[in-house]
Amino acid sequence: MFFEFGIKDIIDIVLVAVMLYYIYRVMRESRSLNVFAGIMVFVVISLIVSQVLEMRLLGSIMNKLVSVGVIGLVVLFQDEIRQFLYTLGMHGKLKYLLKLFSGEKKGKGAKRKNILPLVMACMNMGRGKVGALIVIERNTSLQEVVNSGEILDAQISQRLIENIFFKNSPLHDGAMVISKQRIKAAGCILPVSHDLNIPKELGLRHRAAMGISQDSDAIAIAVSEETGRIAIAIHGQFYLRLSAEQLESILEKELSISEPEK
Repeated sequence: MFFEFGIKDIIDIVLVAVMLYYIYRVMRESRSLNVFAGIMVFVVISLIVSQVLEMRLLGSIMNKLVSVGVIGLVVLFQDEIRQFLYTLGMHGKLKYLLKLFSGEKKGKGAKRKNILPLVMACMNMGRGKVGALIVIERNTSLQEVVNSGEILDAQISQRLIENIFFKNSPLHDGAMVISKQRIKAAGCILPVSHDLNIPKELGLRHRAAMGISQDSDAIAIAVSEETGRIAIAIHGQFYLRLSAEQLESILEKELSISEPEK
């Protein structure tokens, strides 16, 4: 009996190949490539045992292990799976549809009015080598992060930002969260990224900025206390040694895309 091979089989193979490729990318970025290779070897052996050699007992045992192993993989790689689903959900067309149905308006004038004091504060703190960490909420809620700090709910002000991060301030070491064009909280605790690709000269403040940018779509601005240089983390990517013009340009671009209006 000949095996029928049609267009649906070609589509099936292509979809499986694409899925395996994206799983490979996620594993490679999370330094778990050896785990991915081991899983693939186990699956291939299981298919050979159950489908080709037709060993019912051993095949049944391996199939049970595969079923249980799926749950173990979800637990083991929950961060990578969450990041993959988040990246999928933040695809450009999907974001456009979400904004279309939510009826949000950009409010460019109001956003620019709040960007300028933020940029000026970062530049002044950089010149004075005052460390700072500022997180701007976008579509992903940061309520848990806000709850970890001191609630302020204040208007965005250059002087207020500089006073919060003044070296003798009790809120200096935490992160400030800006949401819906207001300073929601300060002294907040952020998740720290353990990404090995982060340059070694960057400290804990930058790792926290990277961590929140990997866990959400937030924009994280870090001012180095040692060098005074300004960096920004977006979607798990750093933009280092920014000038005032570059920082303003990035903020205007990113906030015009997805920051919700109050």
